[in-house]
Amino acid sequence: MSAPAQSPRPRRSGASVLLVLLPLAVLVLVAVSVGSWLQFTERQAKDRVHTVGSGAADRVDVEVTAQSVDAAARELVLRVRVRPRGALGEEEGTAPVADLRLQTSVATLGDLAFEAHERLAPKDVQVALTGGSISDYPFDTYDTDIEFWAVLGGEPVPVRMLFSNNDTLFSIAVTPPPSGQEAVLGLKLSRSGSLIVFAVFMMVVMWALATSVLLGAWFLTTRRQGLVWPALAWMAATLFALAAFRNTAPGTPPIGCVMDWFAFFWAETVIALCLIVAVTAGIRTALRTDTDRPA
Repeated sequence: MSAPAQSPRPRRSGASVLLVLLPLAVLVLVAVSVGSWLQFTERQAKDRVHTVGSGAADRVDVEVTAQSVDAAARELVLRVRVRPRGALGEEEGTAPVADLRLQTSVATLGDLAFEAHERLAPKDVQVALTGGSISDYPFDTYDTDIEFWAVLGGEPVPVRMLFSNNDTLFSIAVTPPPSGQEAVLGLKLSRSGSLIVFAVFMMVVMWALATSVLLGAWFLTTRRQGLVWPALAWMAATLFALAAFRNTAPGTPPIGCVMDWFAFFWAETVIALCLIVAVTAGIRTALRTDTDRPA
């Protein structure tokens, strides 16, 4: 008697595939649109130039750009370019007509001096940061202020400051003086939006990996699977891979920061305990199986 012919497997209709692909395409489009808007907004904020100080024709323009922030050292590095305008400069503002000295705020580590008729080259200066703590990463914030006064040939001259930010890891909020006639700015530094999003994503991934290992250990122990070496190897690899993943966080956060206490330490603890419990339960199951096996 011949075996009954198997009925052909029903094919998935094109309409069903379309119902799956259409929401996926809409989700991808929404994600790309939101990401593009966030990137454009962040770039616009970084490209903005804040101008304060005097608008006189004969003045000294000080172009200040935030180059980098060292949160561990509480230090902001500024690149300063000086351009004397009008009767104060020569060779289209590339050199001062007399000895020029820029006096800075207390937070800035040192004043700047330029010799008469010498070409003005950009200089880097360090500014001390106050407030905040790097252990609050990625939600740490810092404050400081920058000020410039110019003395040309022993006489004070008007100053205009143009400030911009070039550090992709930090966003800087600027508070100008009430009068708007002084070359003074108050700065509030915080982590950039993209860095915060990535750090939060890392914390979510850490908890997701810990939950996956917890479910795997629960399955092995409740089903009495014994020593399943591929599963144990996956748990051990996750334990060590999570530490390497944590060290890829931008800005080199220190051990003990918010990200560690919110996710990393607990995820590592859960994975390590799950591995120990799975191995212990697997050994007990294997020994019981050997004891029950007939001689």
